[in-house]
Amino acid sequence: MTEDETDALVTVIAEYQAHAGRGDEVAMILARHVAATRAEPGCVDFTAYRDPADPDHFALHEEYTDENAFQAHRKTAHFVAFVEEQIVPLLLDRSWRRYHEVPAVGAVRAK
Repeated sequence: MTEDETDALVTVIAEYQAHAGRGDEVAMILARHVAATRAEPGCVDFTAYRDPADPDHFALHEEYTDENAFQAHRKTAHFVAFVEEQIVPLLLDRSWRRYHEVPAVGAVRAK
């Protein structure tokens, strides 16, 4: 990873598929995790979504100021408690990927 990539905004999209009928439990825990993550100094945005057609399926959109903030997030007490200890055992599948923004040509991003 280059220095520019280390200093760049880190965007992660994660997907969780809970075991059948466990979506309400995941949603309850995830709501607390979202609140704790949004309070982190390096968190730009953290939003969790629940699929209305499959209430056991979730998507998370995460943005961190840089790689250090993302790595710090993964080491927080709330990440360990909520995600690793409570949510993961309720999941059938979990995946996540990093993304780089494709900037719009000639457009100015609203802040």
